[in-house]
Amino acid sequence: MDNIKSFVDSVNRSQCIVFFGGAGVSTESGIPDFRSVDGLYNQKYKYPPETMLSHTFWQRKPEEFYEFYRDKMLYTSAEPNITHIKLAELEKQGKLTAVVTQNIDGLHQKAGSRNVYELHGSVHRNYCVKCGKSYSLEHIKNSSGVPKCVCGGVIKPDVVLYEEGLDGETLERSISAISRCDMLIIGGTSLGVYPAASLVRYFSGDTLALVNLSPTPYDHKANIVINDKLGNVFSKI
Repeated sequence: MDNIKSFVDSVNRSQCIVFFGGAGVSTESGIPDFRSVDGLYNQKYKYPPETMLSHTFWQRKPEEFYEFYRDKMLYTSAEPNITHIKLAELEKQGKLTAVVTQNIDGLHQKAGSRNVYELHGSVHRNYCVKCGKSYSLEHIKNSSGVPKCVCGGVIKPDVVLYEEGLDGETLERSISAISRCDMLIIGGTSLGVYPAASLVRYFSGDTLALVNLSPTPYDHKANIVINDKLGNVFSKI
């Protein structure tokens, strides 16, 4: 509890906060994470999830890719939880300058956050690889087989698959925000996925707070470490 009090005090003192989050932010909205005991990577499939979510698999076995993608990556009924809502409130107060997220679910924006840097893209953006025409999440969800554009091209989700690089502009903006903030809150991520995890090294502010159910490789660098659910912590703000 002392750590949570220190966390809340730091949030109240800070004038320029950045939140950097992973899959654990959305688990309380009913979206499974990847690496926990019940996570996506510990379920049994014909191929490993890392393979099925790779650029090569999308190219070579598109039917199976889209079957898996629709079944396991699209949660259209998910709603923002207390963490998403509190972060949006902090932004409205002028205290939070950016959310940097590894999630692709769009729940930060649904909660009201405006300055969101999506490192791994978003399920809400889809485009034709041939002509560039945009399509909605609902279009992909309601299509069958390999979704096709009116021009005949394949529609691809604007998400970063394995073997693909992060968007350069999004990465630069994330680094800029982290390098300028006085408090960096890292939540719901094991900090094991690179290059996203390496963004921590750009922080040079006053308070680094880590909120995650399990330890991370950066715990020793943090001022505040809380091993608890994000909802339990953010509900105290």
